[in-house]
Amino acid sequence: MNREPELSIEKIFISAERGGLQVDCARVALVTGMGIVGDRSFGKNAYPGQSVTLVEAEEIELFCAEQGRTVDLAMTRRNLVTRGVRLNGLVGREFMVGTARLRGVELCEPCSALGQLLADTSLAPAEVVRRWVGRGGLLAEVLASGSVAPGERLVVIG
Repeated sequence: MNREPELSIEKIFISAERGGLQVDCARVALVTGMGIVGDRSFGKNAYPGQSVTLVEAEEIELFCAEQGRTVDLAMTRRNLVTRGVRLNGLVGREFMVGTARLRGVELCEPCSALGQLLADTSLAPAEVVRRWVGRGGLLAEVLASGSVAPGERLVVIG
């Protein structure tokens, strides 16, 4: 019997301030046009998709395996960590997470801050950035308010 893979939210992280502690959340509220309540980007609209970031758990796990590191799903500082879904295919598409409706805006390509954060003695910041190009996740905007918790499904609707 063939079953489609479960597309789900594995973990949720917010940080009250830029560079601040990543908080692992049991449930978060998402507000139309504003983002995730309590997150550093809530209400900021300097560019489309600034309010919610997603990354694939599988990409984090692969990076950690390649580098011989312990898996830390908070390491990329993205908000929603997914499992079973290729986020690159969600650019321009609408999807549900929990009871909130989102739209993928563009890929969340790595920046120098991520390079610095994940660099170590065997991997320079520029190498980290090159490694994460096309794998850094997705920027999304909230189209309809709702809430989401780990374990809930991600459902593509358009």
